[in-house]
Amino acid sequence: MNFSQIRAFHYVALTGGFSRAAETLSLTQPAVSEQVRRLESDHDVLLFNRERKQITLTPMAEQLLLATKQLFEIEERIDDLLSENRSALQGQLRIMVDSAFHLSDRLVRFRAKFPHVSISVQTGNSEDVLAKLRSYDVEIGVVGSQKPGSDMEIQSLGKSQIMAVASKSFIKDRIDRLAFEDLQGYPLVFREKGSKTRQKLEKEAAASDITFTPAVVAEGREAMLEIVASGMGIGFVSEAEFGNDPRLVRFPLEGMNLSMSESLVYLKQRGDLRIIKSFLSS
Repeated sequence: MNFSQIRAFHYVALTGGFSRAAETLSLTQPAVSEQVRRLESDHDVLLFNRERKQITLTPMAEQLLLATKQLFEIEERIDDLLSENRSALQGQLRIMVDSAFHLSDRLVRFRAKFPHVSISVQTGNSEDVLAKLRSYDVEIGVVGSQKPGSDMEIQSLGKSQIMAVASKSFIKDRIDRLAFEDLQGYPLVFREKGSKTRQKLEKEAAASDITFTPAVVAEGREAMLEIVASGMGIGFVSEAEFGNDPRLVRFPLEGMNLSMSESLVYLKQRGDLRIIKSFLSS
């Protein structure tokens, strides 16, 4: 295995192009292209589909990229180990959450302690978060589950009740709570299929022989709340994530006791990364 060829492939796959990879590696574009060509030729594989000056990864390349992420992370760990006592923490911490609410205080503390670290925060449902963690595309995740898998380390962030939420214009009469079965009479705004909130509601409905047919399905919590705020129907969110939108009101759901457990998660095999350890201790 030629390490230079592997490195060239890795950065072409990461950056999405030969020119961008060459810039990252401080090489010429023809030099990077030749390294990748030799890698494909030496191992009789096709790694990139090349069409109209655009490239996409083949299935083989997708597998190889995960392996090279692991390879270069080991290189990074060695460097961290050797320089831990003499250098400030730097680099990038990538986080994906189903709600940033649960990490806001910790992010403030981490940023104050490690100002040279670049932080990126993405949002997605629990399935998205776990997929990103397993593909080495993020280091830290927050999911609405206490059982994300045996390959994950978990820290509980607590739990809160699932509430119904509607716009003040939609609920014109004062309501203190809604009966679970009465929801069938309202247009409902659900999250996407991977949402733990939706899964819990549908499981509870099935156990009660109730069928919910959403009037609108929204991708993501923010989109769901915005649609609800426009007056299109009733949505659902955990109490901790309700926020302070003056357009919205929330109601406990009578006849059920559903709560969302939020957990901070990361891959066990990456637990000794300096940047992950630093975040966990902040």
